[in-house]
Amino acid sequence: MDRMLGVLDLEPGMRVLEIGAGTGWNAAVLADAGAEVVSVEIDAGIAELARANLARAGFADRVTVVTGDGERGAPGHGPFHRIIATAAAHTIPYAWVEQAAQGALIVAPYTGEHGGGALLVLTVADGTAAGESVDHEAWFMPMRGQRLQQDELRKIPRDGRRLRVRVTREGQEVTTA
Repeated sequence: MDRMLGVLDLEPGMRVLEIGAGTGWNAAVLADAGAEVVSVEIDAGIAELARANLARAGFADRVTVVTGDGERGAPGHGPFHRIIATAAAHTIPYAWVEQAAQGALIVAPYTGEHGGGALLVLTVADGTAAGESVDHEAWFMPMRGQRLQQDELRKIPRDGRRLRVRVTREGQEVTTA
């Protein structure tokens, strides 16, 4: 998480979409840095726990926790200057690109056919997100809708190769360097 927050390049006043609320800790760190945070959590019980924790810690006015599928982002809450996922994806949802402001960063762990544990940093410009992996120690549980079967997981290269990713309305392209 520390590496992810570092590459997020957050500035006070930015709107941040967090995918995966968990306990609310990461959202509190983002809010404490001056961000306005919308955190999406698919599990209603976990979302409620995050809301309660954030309220107890004094962040309820700076963090909105939405119960929903993070692959859909947070429609109606953007545009976002930064998007950070705390669950691994093998396909970056285009909804995130649509909800991102021009020049926004998307920081997400990637585990897919091209590599495992990669930390992606993508920049959004003109309806496209493009960038590359900056780390290969970002092992996270997968987003619920993007779980891979055990036989698929066994085929994933774990050699730390650099990935280049481009996400458009038509889909995602991943190449290795």
